[in-house]
Amino acid sequence: MAPNSNDATGVLQETDDDVSSNQVLQQITKSEKSKLIIVWSNVMYFVILHVGALYGLWLLLTSAQIWTCLWVFAMYEFGEICITAGVHRLWSHRSYKAKWPLRLFHTMGQTLAFQDAVVDWARDHRVHHKYSETDADPHNAKRGFFFSHMGWLMCRKSKQVKEKGKEPDISDLYADPILRYQKKYYMLFMPLMCFAFPTVVPLYFWNESLKTAFFVNIFRYIFSLHATWLVNSAAHLYGEKPYNKHINPAENLAVSLIVNGERWHNYHHTFPWDYKAGEFGRYGTNLTTVFINAMAKIGLAYDLKFVPEDVVKRRVHKTGDGSHAVWGWGDKDQTVEEISKTIVAYNQS
Repeated sequence: MAPNSNDATGVLQETDDDVSSNQVLQQITKSEKSKLIIVWSNVMYFVILHVGALYGLWLLLTSAQIWTCLWVFAMYEFGEICITAGVHRLWSHRSYKAKWPLRLFHTMGQTLAFQDAVVDWARDHRVHHKYSETDADPHNAKRGFFFSHMGWLMCRKSKQVKEKGKEPDISDLYADPILRYQKKYYMLFMPLMCFAFPTVVPLYFWNESLKTAFFVNIFRYIFSLHATWLVNSAAHLYGEKPYNKHINPAENLAVSLIVNGERWHNYHHTFPWDYKAGEFGRYGTNLTTVFINAMAKIGLAYDLKFVPEDVVKRRVHKTGDGSHAVWGWGDKDQTVEEISKTIVAYNQS
């Protein structure tokens, strides 16, 4: 269940400057697009990995044991939940706090996902939010779908990205001994967690072949990357904007189904401190929030921040595109009052 106001200590209010803040940020680093310099070694790296992933998918569908299929799914979910609930909502946005067992769990899963160390991932993500859709945004969606999806990883960082990347205060990340340890030994832990561990388990416990275990895991890794990348690309280009029509991020259901609840991207970029990363926290399309709520119930997560309903409503009226189900065009079968009562009851449950 989603926590009510008694469960959270970080309920934040909107200031008068919030409405125009995104428009102002769009102007900060506006300039001619910096020239892209392709890193061909990275291109070849991704080509090889994708060929291996396609072979792994074929093996998954034709010869992998049922336990291997279940194992791959479990490893995918482990990595994704530690990206969404861990490095994203916990460390990048500090939308809630976690005790050390949960922080360790998130660090292990984030290492399994192999998307750089937590401190580097969170730093880049903070830059992305501050300079979204400018030349200082590492994966600027205004350069097109492919660039924002994966092309940015095949190019050298632009001058603007490098300069603005020095701005975020990440002292809070280095203050965590778990993150310092991961950063220091990342190149040792990552191969073990991302490639060795997921391959060895099927070999040892149910005698899967080495070829199948290895390439199926490569498929898991590449699929996980594309799932995360879709938040940078599709969720920044396609969908409705019920909270802020002046920014690129949009609500995209298809993305949520494979990234455990990161579909509510227009909401998230409007209220990045909300631990739910969406207005509603218990829907099946926001499994990350379900996970965080479960961790809160057992005391491993606490100080969950969320945005009050009246603040959301004001923002919808000020900058929304009219697509909000309650305060936008409305629901054809229910009155606004009926839907509002449903939301209130939901939030208090």
